[in-house]
Amino acid sequence: MDESTENSMIFFQVFDMVDIGLVILDKDLRIRHWNRWMQLHSGIDPTKIKGSVVFDTFQNLKTTRFTNNCKTVLTFGNFCFFSQKIHHYLFPFKPISSFDSQFDFMQQNCTMGPLRNENGSVEYIFIAIHDVTETVNFELKLMEMNLRDALTGIHNRRSLETSLKREMERYKRYGHPLSMIMFDIDFFKKVNDTYGHQCGDFILQQIALTIEKEVRDQDLLARYGGEEFCCLLPETSMEAAVVLAERFRKKVSQKPYRYQDKSVDVTISLGVSTMSNETTTGEMLLKKADTGLYAAKNAGRNRVMVET
Repeated sequence: MDESTENSMIFFQVFDMVDIGLVILDKDLRIRHWNRWMQLHSGIDPTKIKGSVVFDTFQNLKTTRFTNNCKTVLTFGNFCFFSQKIHHYLFPFKPISSFDSQFDFMQQNCTMGPLRNENGSVEYIFIAIHDVTETVNFELKLMEMNLRDALTGIHNRRSLETSLKREMERYKRYGHPLSMIMFDIDFFKKVNDTYGHQCGDFILQQIALTIEKEVRDQDLLARYGGEEFCCLLPETSMEAAVVLAERFRKKVSQKPYRYQDKSVDVTISLGVSTMSNETTTGEMLLKKADTGLYAAKNAGRNRVMVET
């Protein structure tokens, strides 16, 4: 066995053993090599795909960016990178495990580079595919944990502040209505003192569940702190926000709350505000909703008050 043949054997063994996807394309973008990793995740046997133009099987790659990058690698011998954060994937493979995954397709970081012949000329392109789905899922879960209230599962104050900033930018650009409801639980300290803090936690969870069912996907319900909640309402006028706040109030007051065979009566007080000529910042929107909330408490609780 000559050295060239031995090197070739070693190359193809490594080519198939590595735990990443490897594809080699020629100058016509025909698939010349398709390693075992690619076979396992695509379900396509190398003998079935070798010699075909890559676009024949993967039409999603027929984009200006991909073809221009191929030309750049072949012409100049450059390396190109396809980040998951921008492209998500090049090859639409199912995740290794779809359990608890937020993605329909494997998330990939991909590298494209030149393969040269003995004369140093670029003759082929290689594409290396790294599966980063598990890492991205983990990162998203960490981000979600940072934006969710541990007790109730709804958004937390940080998430509200981030969303409020984003909605303010939209409001300034388009001028669409934006409203806020702030509410808290009446006599919540009495609930804790009478039934215990575990009962108080139960009530917080139940109210979050009750209100969450009443809001739209584009609305954001957050636990602002303690027994205080906020609901950010894009594309919502003052009138519509008041109607929704009244629905919140009725749903909470009419729902039976039972904790360890004990019946607990619960009501909420609510304040409503909306962006206007007088309310021009996110901070003012929050402050006016808070002022309305305290006006509702001072007026006897279990009611909705508007602060204009």
